[in-house]
Amino acid sequence: MFESLSYALDVTLPISLIIGLGVLLKRISWITDEFAKAGSDLVFNLTLPCLLFVNIATTNLTDHFPALLIVFAGSAMTAVFLIFHLLAFGIANKLARGAFVQGACRGNMAIIGLALSVNAFGDLALAIASMYLAVLVVPLNIFSILTLYYHQEKTPSVRDVAHSVLTNPLAIAISLAILVALLPIQVPRLMLDTGHYLASMTLPLALLCVGAIIRLQEFRSSSVLYWAISSKVVFIPVVATALGFYVGLRGEELGVLFMMTAAPTAAAAYPMVRSIGGDYHLTAAIIAGSTLMSIFSSTLGLFLLREMQWV
Repeated sequence: MFESLSYALDVTLPISLIIGLGVLLKRISWITDEFAKAGSDLVFNLTLPCLLFVNIATTNLTDHFPALLIVFAGSAMTAVFLIFHLLAFGIANKLARGAFVQGACRGNMAIIGLALSVNAFGDLALAIASMYLAVLVVPLNIFSILTLYYHQEKTPSVRDVAHSVLTNPLAIAISLAILVALLPIQVPRLMLDTGHYLASMTLPLALLCVGAIIRLQEFRSSSVLYWAISSKVVFIPVVATALGFYVGLRGEELGVLFMMTAAPTAAAAYPMVRSIGGDYHLTAAIIAGSTLMSIFSSTLGLFLLREMQWV
């Protein structure tokens, strides 16, 4: 038991400490709101696309493609969005419905999920997690956009959805990387080395910015808030991981599934809610609360998976 607990803490504590450092640096004004916004933009638009491109482009997809994991995760997350979309009709405040669905279902997979996966399972998990992101990032973004439009009683424009997806830096990087990986295209060593340097900035900078956006004053006594947080970091990962084990996922693939589904609400949910419409105060509180709670839930979940010898 002690070995499993030590393993879980070794994985989650470094991530938690960097997030905590982001909170501290913001409080002592070493990090400003402007820095956090600029850093998040830099990660989203440049360093994270570089990370995904390098990882996917240099992976033999035909040999290492985790087909069962991808099919199961895609089916599970589609079902999750549909279920929570229906549950949202029970919320009286229409502005809170889309925020609730996105907050409960859209995880920070590309930052915290990826960081935890790599910390827990090493380079093999990096390749698996990158392909997980390659397949799921685009549909999950589409689900989020459609959900927000629907619950704002607007008809989602095909043009708006297409523009949001086609201009997404992650989607562009993933598409190019898959093309390079499948075709006999030789990427110059100079470009790969430059990409590696930029990619190495991604996780520490992103985690510092995640910590910097946490605002404890955004917590309110709201049942919708706490249902969304509980769903994101407890209910969904527990059910998804148990079902994943039942269908045959084991080892690193099951571990990546847990880490990705247990990741807190994506910080990108906040600007999306503000731009499309919805309760962005609720969204900010869900992001902050799920980020703090995921530190404990991820540690406990990894400990239990290790203790049961599922990973």
